[in-house]
Amino acid sequence: MSGRGAGRVVAMLGAFLGGLALVFGAILMIAGHSPSPIGPAVAAVGGPFHLEDQSGKPVSDADMKGRPFLVFFGFTHCPDVCPTTLFDISEVLKALGKDADRTGALFITVDPERDTPAVLKDYLANFDPHLRGLTGDPAAVEAATRAYRVYTKKVPLPGGDYTMDHTAVVYLMDKDGRFVAPFNLKRTPDAAAKELRRYL
Repeated sequence: MSGRGAGRVVAMLGAFLGGLALVFGAILMIAGHSPSPIGPAVAAVGGPFHLEDQSGKPVSDADMKGRPFLVFFGFTHCPDVCPTTLFDISEVLKALGKDADRTGALFITVDPERDTPAVLKDYLANFDPHLRGLTGDPAAVEAATRAYRVYTKKVPLPGGDYTMDHTAVVYLMDKDGRFVAPFNLKRTPDAAAKELRRYL
């Protein structure tokens, strides 16, 4: 094989291995095994938002600076994934003890049409009090979902009702509001709390 041909093979092999490493890294990140971003697309997750919490108080990304926080997008009419995830987050917050005051946890609705501050306040009474529910007008909520690269889709149901399809990822953000990785809840609350403490 000529030197030029050998060089082409080496280059192709290098490109293949590089792509394989990136895919494997993404799989690890999604599985919750990678504690840091793996590229510019991941680093772009998160950004400015301007919403209001369950008490009607304005909340922006700037208000979260200075402490690590978790972000989960969902809606109060969600039958299973959302309440289960919020319960798991509540267990982590309880395992943090006093350190829970130094972190944050946001539940941002993808259904602002039904999830008013009053509805969120009633719904979140079932979970840890550190959880803040955020809503706003449709444009503000859409801006937040776009910033976090969250997929949402309104799905009509028989009888005129509807449900919402949405991304079900818990985002771990650091003190500067930068995305770290999807937060793995498939472990004990103590183990999850231990990881969160690393970012205090």
